[in-house]
Amino acid sequence: MDDDEGELRNPFPSPPSHYTKYTAHNLALLALYNQRVPDHPSSGQHQILSDQTDVPEWPLVQLEKPRIDWILEEPDAYYDVFGDRWFVKDKIPSLAELGGNQLYPEDPCVDRRPALLSILRSLLVTYSSLTSSVLAPPPTMAATEPPEWQGHVEWITVLGQNLMAAANDLRPVQARGNLELMMRRQLDLRKEETKTLHSKCDVLEAKLKELRASALLVSSFSATRENATTDQPMTDVSAIPSAVLDTSADSQHEDVRRWAEDVG
Repeated sequence: MDDDEGELRNPFPSPPSHYTKYTAHNLALLALYNQRVPDHPSSGQHQILSDQTDVPEWPLVQLEKPRIDWILEEPDAYYDVFGDRWFVKDKIPSLAELGGNQLYPEDPCVDRRPALLSILRSLLVTYSSLTSSVLAPPPTMAATEPPEWQGHVEWITVLGQNLMAAANDLRPVQARGNLELMMRRQLDLRKEETKTLHSKCDVLEAKLKELRASALLVSSFSATRENATTDQPMTDVSAIPSAVLDTSADSQHEDVRRWAEDVG
C-alpha cells in the first residue's frame, strides 16, 4: 500500500497496470458492445458479443473515457493527479476551510481593515505580555498548569496565520495592480520613444531644408557665373601693358626666393 501511495506522488509515475487493456481489439469490442446494448439491455457482455473472439472476462465498460460532465456537475468539481487534489475552478481556500481560526470576515466584499487592525493591536499586546511572562520566575515542580508564555505563543501563532491568510487573499489584487503598473510603464516608454523619434525627425527635416536651400543657392550662383562668363569677351593678352606683366613676374620671383630662404 505504501508503494502504491509513493508511486502516485511520483512526478514521473509508471503507467497504471490496466494500460495493457487498451488494445485495438478491445476498443473495437467496446464500440460494438455499445452499439448492441440498446437491443439487448438485460444480456451480459459475453451473450452480446457471442459472435466475437477473445472477449475479455473483465467488463469492457472499464475502457470508457471519464465523464467530464459528471465532474463539472459537482458543486466543488475536482480531479486527482499524482495523489494531489485539484479543483476545476481555481480557488484559494480560506483559513477556516483549512481548519484554522479565522478572525476576519470571509466575504471579500466586506471591509476587512477594522478586523485586521484589531488583529495587529492584539498581536502587539500579546507580544508585550509574552516578554513579561518570559521574565517571570519559572514555575515550581508541583505546578500542573501550562506556563503563561505557552498560551501567548499559541495566540501569536493564530494571529500570524490570520495576517498571512489575509495577505494571501490579496494576491490577485496585487497581481492586477502590478500588471496595470507594468502596462502604464510600457505605455509611458512608448510615448517617450515616440516623442524622441518626432524630435529627431524635426531635426532631420530642418537639416534637409538647409541642404536644399544651399543646393539651390549654389546652382543659381553657378548659373549666373556661367552666363556672365559667356557674355563677357575674352581679354587679349597682347592688350595688357608690359609694365603690368613685368611687375607680376618680379613679384613671383621674389616669392620663390623667400620660400627658398625659409627652406634653407
